[in-house]
Amino acid sequence: MRILGINALFHDPAAALVIDGRTVAAAEEERFSRRKHGKRPVPFSAWELPEQAAAWCLKRAGLRPQDLDAVAYSFDPALARPADAMGLDDPWDHLRLTYAREAPGFLGTALPGLDPEAVRFVPHHLAHAASGAFAAPGGGDCSVLVLDGRGERASHLAARRVGDRLESLRAQDLPHSLGLVYEELTGHLGFLRSSDEFKVMALASHGTPRMLAELRRYVYPTGDGGFHAAGVPWHEFCAPRGPDEPWTRDHADVAASAQAVLEETLLDLVRWLHGRTHDRVLTLAGGVALNCVANSRIAREGPFSRVWVQPAAGDAGTALGGALLLSAGAGDGPEPMPGADLGRDWSDAELGAWLKTAGVPFERPADIAATVAGTLADNGIVAWFQGRSEYGPRALGHRSLLAHPGHAGNLERLNDVKGREQFRPVAPMVLADRAAEIFDGPLPSPYMLFVHDVAPAWRERIPAVVHVDGTARIQTVDPAREPLVAAVLTGFERLTGLPVVVNTSLNTAGRPMVDDPRDALECFGSSPVDLLAIGPYAIRRADLFRTGEGGVPR
Repeated sequence: MRILGINALFHDPAAALVIDGRTVAAAEEERFSRRKHGKRPVPFSAWELPEQAAAWCLKRAGLRPQDLDAVAYSFDPALARPADAMGLDDPWDHLRLTYAREAPGFLGTALPGLDPEAVRFVPHHLAHAASGAFAAPGGGDCSVLVLDGRGERASHLAARRVGDRLESLRAQDLPHSLGLVYEELTGHLGFLRSSDEFKVMALASHGTPRMLAELRRYVYPTGDGGFHAAGVPWHEFCAPRGPDEPWTRDHADVAASAQAVLEETLLDLVRWLHGRTHDRVLTLAGGVALNCVANSRIAREGPFSRVWVQPAAGDAGTALGGALLLSAGAGDGPEPMPGADLGRDWSDAELGAWLKTAGVPFERPADIAATVAGTLADNGIVAWFQGRSEYGPRALGHRSLLAHPGHAGNLERLNDVKGREQFRPVAPMVLADRAAEIFDGPLPSPYMLFVHDVAPAWRERIPAVVHVDGTARIQTVDPAREPLVAAVLTGFERLTGLPVVVNTSLNTAGRPMVDDPRDALECFGSSPVDLLAIGPYAIRRADLFRTGEGGVPR
């Protein structure tokens, strides 16, 4: 079965292609359109489809739209209720339902040759659940917990994978939503809703949860696998913050309190779910599962032996989940996803042609990993563009900015390069077999979805990647899967004695992660980055702005 998955209705539009149960390609529309999150999650944009991502997925597999056996659309309008009947204040929500009902026709127009009858509506939270349970390594029975802002009529699903089926166990009806509560606080603190929730998580580390007891009046588990989360009067907790205003102690403390009550509620839900299933493995999906601080607490204090989080846990992941769910239902045993590197790539020859066309001075060193390691050891910043781009919000060694972790000033330096708030941390990457001696937390951690305590002996050695609370959101690197990144880490340790490199996403604030060579060149040319390593080629900033250079390799 050849199945295309589509996420479109709310935010992070994306497409994914599954053939005979195997994930072939997955990409978010923002990487093509260069609009952060693809679009804003408002009813008036609900008709917009991931047209470019879908077309690319088909091209990658050499398919035409008419070759598809099915298209999974990750929202089922038949399950939805009017917004006011769910306690939501959204007078234009009916537009979403109209657009969702017409999605088969819209898709037929966007992908000429596609039969609209091939489109299948997949319940939103089942698509999230499938993206966790069917994509997780191991492929066996497991529990799955989904939490986000909203789906058709709920904000949560507790389920279980049994063979190639998903059994729903509990759902929390709207308006109660942990995701929406966190979104509301994001807006109250002057950040962009449905976009900047991770900034609230980072800010929480700078505060204390002194408002927790009061907040528990509005957000709490109900003891039956559900929760209450609605009606929080944020203005009573702290004054709203303007987008360009400095944050205060009150802002940090309310963020810390919200983070704490979220973690408490999640732990109760996890324990309830384990009491029903007694599984060893828990998989997490939905936007709330991108809260790596909460994930770590679930792994540390929860009853499951192993916790796996879908790297594209937000709505983008429902494109993959929807396709996997239909694939499983058709009898194609869904295979675990091979990794997050499911997007576009270019051959060495194609990259060389891009550079010649751009007229930039470049070289092809004998060993690009050694060249990068040397630049990093000299405290240079490297833009790293290698292989297939990542699916999901994390840069995982394919579209990254790399730096030396041993200089504390590199945190401020990188945040300046990216145009970000200075309270935000950057992350370390480390070889998987070295991680345990430096970081305490769930291992391996290949997708940067957990935080780890940094061993005291290492905090002064790698200060750039240690957050204010002594933690780091790490990425472990398996040399068998990522030999080039592993070579950089090995070479850097040989030169510096440090087995860790700073890794943050290759983009600037408010823009999607770099995806194609043009994006890489534009980002490199406009940012104070010392070296662009693009495939086997290297472009040095000092050469780029030296007059009289041509575009011929030397």
